[in-house]
Amino acid sequence: MSVEKELEVRSGGICELCGSSEGLSALEVAPSDGTAEQSIYVCSTCKEQIQNPDKMDETHFNCLNDSMWSAVPAVAVMSYRLLKALGREDLVDMIYMEDDIKAWADAGLKSESQNAALRDSNGVVLSAGDSVVIIKDLEVKGAGFTAKRGTMVKNITIPQDVEGHVEGRVNGTKIYLKTEFLKKA
Repeated sequence: MSVEKELEVRSGGICELCGSSEGLSALEVAPSDGTAEQSIYVCSTCKEQIQNPDKMDETHFNCLNDSMWSAVPAVAVMSYRLLKALGREDLVDMIYMEDDIKAWADAGLKSESQNAALRDSNGVVLSAGDSVVIIKDLEVKGAGFTAKRGTMVKNITIPQDVEGHVEGRVNGTKIYLKTEFLKKA
Protein backbone atom coordinates (compact mmCIF):
# COMPACT_ATOMS: atom_id res chain seq x y z
CA MET A 1 0.00 0.00 0.00
CA SER A 2 1.38 3.46 -0.90
CA VAL A 3 2.12 6.05 1.78
CA GLU A 4 -0.61 8.33 0.42
CA LYS A 5 -3.18 5.49 0.57
CA GLU A 6 -2.12 4.57 4.14
CA LEU A 7 -2.55 8.20 5.19
CA GLU A 8 -5.96 8.43 3.53
CA VAL A 9 -7.14 5.35 5.44
CA ARG A 10 -5.61 6.57 8.74
CA SER A 11 -7.20 10.03 8.43
CA GLY A 12 -10.58 8.86 7.17
CA GLY A 13 -10.19 11.03 4.06
CA ILE A 14 -9.87 14.38 5.86
CA CYS A 15 -7.02 16.77 6.70
CA GLU A 16 -5.38 15.59 9.92
CA LEU A 17 -4.93 19.20 11.05
CA CYS A 18 -8.11 21.08 10.12
CA GLY A 19 -10.59 18.40 9.04
CA SER A 20 -11.07 19.72 5.48
CA SER A 21 -11.62 17.26 2.64
CA GLU A 22 -10.41 19.58 -0.15
CA GLY A 23 -7.12 19.00 -2.04
CA LEU A 24 -5.64 16.36 0.25
CA SER A 25 -2.06 15.10 -0.09
CA ALA A 26 0.76 13.61 1.95
CA LEU A 27 3.33 15.83 3.70
CA GLU A 28 6.49 14.47 5.30
CA VAL A 29 7.24 15.80 8.77
CA ALA A 30 11.01 16.38 8.58
CA PRO A 31 13.36 14.91 9.55
CA SER A 32 11.59 11.91 8.10
CA ASP A 33 12.29 8.52 6.56
CA GLY A 34 9.31 8.91 4.19
CA THR A 35 7.03 6.42 5.93
CA ALA A 36 3.37 6.98 6.75
CA GLU A 37 4.26 7.13 10.46
CA GLN A 38 6.38 10.24 9.77
CA SER A 39 3.93 11.90 7.36
CA ILE A 40 0.57 13.60 7.68
CA TYR A 41 -2.42 13.93 5.36
CA VAL A 42 -3.20 17.63 4.86
CA CYS A 43 -5.42 19.86 2.75
CA SER A 44 -3.95 22.28 0.21
CA THR A 45 -4.58 25.28 2.52
CA CYS A 46 -2.64 23.77 5.44
CA LYS A 47 0.14 22.51 3.16
CA GLU A 48 0.63 25.90 1.50
CA GLN A 49 0.81 27.67 4.87
CA ILE A 50 3.23 25.11 6.32
CA GLN A 51 5.51 25.47 3.30
CA ASN A 52 5.25 29.30 3.31
CA PRO A 53 5.32 30.33 7.00
CA ASP A 54 5.26 34.04 6.12
CA LYS A 55 1.71 33.51 4.71
CA MET A 56 0.43 31.75 7.84
CA ASP A 57 -3.17 32.57 8.78
CA GLU A 58 -3.59 32.19 12.52
CA THR A 59 -7.38 31.98 12.29
CA HIS A 60 -7.12 28.96 9.96
CA PHE A 61 -4.91 27.23 12.50
CA ASN A 62 -7.43 27.53 15.36
CA CYS A 63 -7.97 23.87 14.44
CA LEU A 64 -4.68 23.06 16.20
CA ASN A 65 -6.56 23.24 19.51
CA ASP A 66 -7.91 19.80 18.55
CA SER A 67 -5.13 18.30 16.42
CA MET A 68 -2.46 18.92 19.10
CA TRP A 69 -4.09 16.08 21.06
CA SER A 70 -3.83 13.58 18.18
CA ALA A 71 -2.64 10.07 19.03
CA VAL A 72 -0.67 10.11 15.75
CA PRO A 73 2.84 11.36 16.62
CA ALA A 74 3.41 13.09 13.24
CA VAL A 75 0.20 15.13 13.66
CA ALA A 76 1.15 16.11 17.22
CA VAL A 77 4.66 17.09 16.06
CA MET A 78 3.33 19.29 13.24
CA SER A 79 0.76 20.87 15.59
CA TYR A 80 3.55 21.61 18.09
CA ARG A 81 5.74 23.23 15.40
CA LEU A 82 2.88 25.33 14.00
CA LEU A 83 1.85 26.52 17.46
CA LYS A 84 5.48 27.48 18.14
CA ALA A 85 5.63 29.39 14.83
CA LEU A 86 2.41 31.22 15.70
CA GLY A 87 3.77 32.14 19.14
CA ARG A 88 1.06 30.21 20.97
CA GLU A 89 3.18 29.18 23.96
CA ASP A 90 0.02 28.86 26.05
CA LEU A 91 -1.03 25.86 23.93
CA VAL A 92 2.51 24.53 23.42
CA ASP A 93 2.91 24.26 27.20
CA MET A 94 -0.17 22.02 27.37
CA ILE A 95 1.12 19.44 24.86
CA TYR A 96 2.55 16.26 26.36
CA MET A 97 4.94 14.22 24.23
CA GLU A 98 7.17 11.27 24.93
CA ASP A 99 10.88 12.22 24.95
CA ASP A 100 11.63 10.75 21.51
CA ILE A 101 8.61 12.50 19.92
CA LYS A 102 9.56 15.81 21.60
CA ALA A 103 13.13 15.42 20.28
CA TRP A 104 11.71 14.90 16.77
CA ALA A 105 9.52 18.01 17.10
CA ASP A 106 12.43 20.11 18.36
CA ALA A 107 14.79 18.78 15.66
CA GLY A 108 12.49 20.20 13.01
CA LEU A 109 12.37 23.54 14.82
CA LYS A 110 16.15 23.75 14.91
CA SER A 111 16.49 23.14 11.18
CA GLU A 112 13.79 25.73 10.51
CA SER A 113 15.47 28.30 12.76
CA GLN A 114 18.77 27.77 10.98
CA ASN A 115 17.02 29.00 7.84
CA ALA A 116 15.41 31.92 9.68
CA ALA A 117 16.36 35.38 8.58
CA LEU A 118 18.82 37.47 10.56
CA ARG A 119 17.33 40.78 11.66
CA ASP A 120 18.92 44.05 12.78
CA SER A 121 17.96 46.01 15.92
CA ASN A 122 14.87 47.39 14.13
CA GLY A 123 13.70 43.98 12.85
CA VAL A 124 14.83 44.58 9.26
CA VAL A 125 16.08 41.42 7.49
CA LEU A 126 19.85 41.38 6.85
CA SER A 127 21.40 39.64 3.84
CA ALA A 128 24.97 38.95 2.77
CA GLY A 129 26.39 41.99 0.98
CA ASP A 130 24.29 44.55 2.90
CA SER A 131 25.75 47.60 4.60
CA VAL A 132 25.02 48.21 8.29
CA VAL A 133 25.68 50.98 10.82
CA ILE A 134 26.87 50.26 14.37
CA ILE A 135 24.44 51.84 16.88
CA LYS A 136 26.57 51.51 20.04
CA ASP A 137 30.28 51.78 20.81
CA LEU A 138 31.58 48.20 20.88
CA GLU A 139 34.88 47.15 22.43
CA VAL A 140 36.57 44.66 20.11
CA LYS A 141 38.19 42.02 22.30
CA GLY A 142 41.68 40.99 21.25
CA ALA A 143 42.03 43.75 18.64
CA GLY A 144 42.69 46.66 21.00
CA PHE A 145 40.16 49.15 19.59
CA THR A 146 36.55 50.22 19.94
CA ALA A 147 34.15 50.08 17.00
CA LYS A 148 32.49 53.49 17.29
CA ARG A 149 28.79 54.21 17.03
CA GLY A 150 27.87 55.40 13.54
CA THR A 151 30.59 53.34 11.82
CA MET A 152 29.43 51.97 8.45
CA VAL A 153 30.25 48.31 7.82
CA LYS A 154 29.91 47.46 4.13
CA ASN A 155 29.49 44.12 2.39
CA ILE A 156 28.69 42.00 5.46
CA THR A 157 28.74 38.21 5.37
CA ILE A 158 26.55 35.87 7.40
CA PRO A 159 28.59 33.16 9.14
CA GLN A 160 27.00 29.71 9.45
CA ASP A 161 28.79 28.83 12.67
CA VAL A 162 27.90 31.88 14.83
CA GLU A 163 24.17 32.48 15.35
CA GLY A 164 22.90 36.06 15.70
CA HIS A 165 26.04 37.63 14.24
CA VAL A 166 27.30 39.08 10.97
CA GLU A 167 30.90 39.39 9.86
CA GLY A 168 32.42 42.59 8.47
CA ARG A 169 35.50 44.81 8.40
CA VAL A 170 35.95 47.61 10.92
CA ASN A 171 39.25 49.55 10.92
CA GLY A 172 40.62 46.99 8.46
CA THR A 173 39.97 44.09 10.85
CA LYS A 174 37.42 41.38 10.12
CA ILE A 175 35.18 40.95 13.18
CA TYR A 176 31.87 39.40 14.23
CA LEU A 177 29.12 41.85 15.19
CA LYS A 178 25.93 41.04 17.09
CA THR A 179 22.92 42.01 15.00
CA GLU A 180 21.24 43.65 18.02
CA PHE A 181 23.85 46.44 17.80
CA LEU A 182 23.37 47.10 14.08
CA LYS A 183 20.88 48.81 11.81
CA LYS A 184 20.66 48.33 8.07
CA ALA A 185 22.02 51.29 6.11
